[in-house]
Amino acid sequence: MGTDNNAPLTEATYYILLSLIRPNHGYGIMQNAQNLSEGRVRLAAGTLYGALGTMCDKGWIVLLPADGSGRKKEYVLTEKGRQILIREVGRLSKMASEGEAAISMMNEEDR
Repeated sequence: MGTDNNAPLTEATYYILLSLIRPNHGYGIMQNAQNLSEGRVRLAAGTLYGALGTMCDKGWIVLLPADGSGRKKEYVLTEKGRQILIREVGRLSKMASEGEAAISMMNEEDR
């Protein structure tokens, strides 16, 4: 995971944040990250909970208060976390557009 708010996110961190747009618990985050990434991201429990702790410390996510029902601990994005995710989606989108333009130019040169 990046050391500051402007560093690119790791793929795992990106999918964890995507999984926390709405409140979610650990197992749900693992399943969602795996599904969204089409199986590329498989989070082990230790890795996930370490990342969640780091993201809580950075203020990107919060642990929701327990409601007393015995439900699993749920996490959700903070406003800061939302901004980090929005910035990363924009960065990835820009990179993809630049790559597509370069490939298009390469294909035109091959004609």
